[in-house]
Amino acid sequence: MGTKLYVGNISFRAGEDDIRTLFAAAGTVESVNIITDPHTGQSKGFGFVEMASDGEAANAITTLNGTLLQERAITVAEARPPKQRERGFGGGGGGRQGFGRDDRSGRGRR
Repeated sequence: MGTKLYVGNISFRAGEDDIRTLFAAAGTVESVNIITDPHTGQSKGFGFVEMASDGEAANAITTLNGTLLQERAITVAEARPPKQRERGFGGGGGGRQGFGRDDRSGRGRR
């Protein structure tokens, strides 16, 4: 088990200090990061907490999953690594690729 935890269903009013205080009951909190919209700064309602050890992370999952924080039941689970995003020209749609299409002359269309 890793020490980084996913925390979901966070109230939009909750701050990092609120999360840190709650998780401190389960062990030593290394960091708290609430994810926000880059344009508005508004919380997206989830974030990540890093605990000092695997045992403390397991304790946080067991004791805090489903706990009410500012009238919302939070979800606490082990964080998964982010998915790799494709870069460059692969994987996207669009463009003229010549699959059964004709050029702009209209030849071959009926």
